[in-house]
Amino acid sequence: MSAPSPQSARRTVRITIVLLFTAWLVDYADRLVINLVLPSLGAEFDLSRGQQGLIVSAFFLAYALCQIPGGMLTDRYGAQRVMIWALLAWSVFTALTGFAWSFAVLLVMRFAFGAAEGVFPPAALKVLVERTTPEERMGANGLIMSSNAVAGVLTPLLVAPLIAVFGWRSAFFSTAALGVFALITVRMWLPAPLPRTEPETRTAGRRTGGVLRLGVIWRFSAMMFGYSAIVWGLNTWVPTYVSEVHGVPLASAGALVAIPALAAAGAIIVGGRISDRLGGQHRKVIVPSMTVAAAALLLMAFSTSLTGFVVFGTLASVAVSLCYMPILAVPLGGLAAEDVGVGSAVIVFGGQVAGMAAPPVIGALADAFSFKVAFASLVLGAAIATVMALLTPQDAASFRTATGVSDLPTPVKDHS
Repeated sequence: MSAPSPQSARRTVRITIVLLFTAWLVDYADRLVINLVLPSLGAEFDLSRGQQGLIVSAFFLAYALCQIPGGMLTDRYGAQRVMIWALLAWSVFTALTGFAWSFAVLLVMRFAFGAAEGVFPPAALKVLVERTTPEERMGANGLIMSSNAVAGVLTPLLVAPLIAVFGWRSAFFSTAALGVFALITVRMWLPAPLPRTEPETRTAGRRTGGVLRLGVIWRFSAMMFGYSAIVWGLNTWVPTYVSEVHGVPLASAGALVAIPALAAAGAIIVGGRISDRLGGQHRKVIVPSMTVAAAALLLMAFSTSLTGFVVFGTLASVAVSLCYMPILAVPLGGLAAEDVGVGSAVIVFGGQVAGMAAPPVIGALADAFSFKVAFASLVLGAAIATVMALLTPQDAASFRTATGVSDLPTPVKDHS
């Protein structure tokens, strides 16, 4: 296959970024909706904060369990195909959640929704890897994953008024429609992969079992766990906190949540650019950023004013969001192409375990003690991420050494 022209390659990268941004935006909006409707669900079904947290955790349990199978499916059947089926399935279950009539049904629907979304991240990451060069990958991924923070801005601003007028069920119907839109755009316009320009690589024990036994992959997964524990602890409970403790109406609470989310969007993009410039070296970003995040979380938790809570919460969100791309940079640069699906799934798996654990734990701590204690406990996430940053390879070359990856010359076929 002849190499594409630079203009064609740039066009492929740009279209891929736009389409993946759209798909991730809908993905994240779909899962954020539940946080906005928790007060309504609690009132309608007479649920404690712990039970409300379990509704969120049901999603993350399935989401976490399906990460590695999703990576296996991606490596076997192709990234684009798996991503399209994930979009279709999660849109169906999002719509069905709007018909829930009991706590048990909500748990089942959120579990099914989580399973459908769980196969998406490894497929999306492999779609990106297939359509970018290593030198631009983290910058492109930073732009794409800023969609999560953008969804954090738009979802409360658009969905909270919708809930106030039409009720909580309307939120799920509307986001399901967005999922169908994302599916159609990806199906119609996702460009073909670029020809591979990096050296062919081989991982020791390259089959799935070999990748899963690599301890270094699990250390990156633990790093993602620490990051995500903070993100989902805040995303789940901040709307409830500002509404119940400070008496802010739901629509206004959504606007307040949008402030740190908007700042986080910029931080994710910056983190991707820094990762590309450093060629990895995540320790240089994660250690200072998580130190700032820990201090800001404590100041936020014990702030007596709403203004202080928002200011310190925004600072914590920015510091944490700077770490997202650096966590992924070295593994995506060092994994063999054949192992990107499973390897990235293991790393994302750690984040989903945190998403499963943090909401009910924070809710239970708020019930048993106070929101101050609950939010202060998120400092543990910063500590875990910092320790793992110190215990992992700092560039793609050392990652390959740790995982047994060797660069191989691309074989030349004998046409005689």
